[in-house]
Amino acid sequence: METKLELATFGSGCFWCTEAIFLRVKGVSKAVSGYSGGKIKNPTYREVCSGLTGHAEVIQITYNPAEVSFEALLEVFWNTHDPTTLNRQGADEGTQYRSVVFYHSEDQRVAAEKYKKQLDDSQVFKNPIVTEISPLTNFYAAEDYHQNYFELNPNQGYCQFVVRPKVEKFKKQFDALVQA
Repeated sequence: METKLELATFGSGCFWCTEAIFLRVKGVSKAVSGYSGGKIKNPTYREVCSGLTGHAEVIQITYNPAEVSFEALLEVFWNTHDPTTLNRQGADEGTQYRSVVFYHSEDQRVAAEKYKKQLDDSQVFKNPIVTEISPLTNFYAAEDYHQNYFELNPNQGYCQFVVRPKVEKFKKQFDALVQA
């Protein structure tokens, strides 16, 4: 019996960082950097960076739920960025860098809201979680040069000083979920 692959769409700051992390998760077969949540069709990177499109930088993940659950993906998502800063991750600032789960089904919505509430209730973070949980209404793949960016540009400054430390932290924190 063939397992049906599923999609998850997350925004947690710069999509180069998010993609680099999720491409290393067992059960994830694909992660595409893109834009979601805005009103403009087929936006460009330059347009999204203006902060005027309403789109967030996101990744759309294709995963095998028999290998990794949506809840495990949520755990990675919430623990690899700061979900308490509104429209900002590190030095990246603007609505395009907001923390967001764009759900693909009612089950994903319920799981995301439940997980967010548990995190808030447990006060793991000293500030309230500001992660948006919204239905996916659109997804536009980013330009080719944004895809697999970290793998293709490991010596680029942003990759060295921002992406690589996030990937290393993920590997240490989620050893059991890291692809061999």
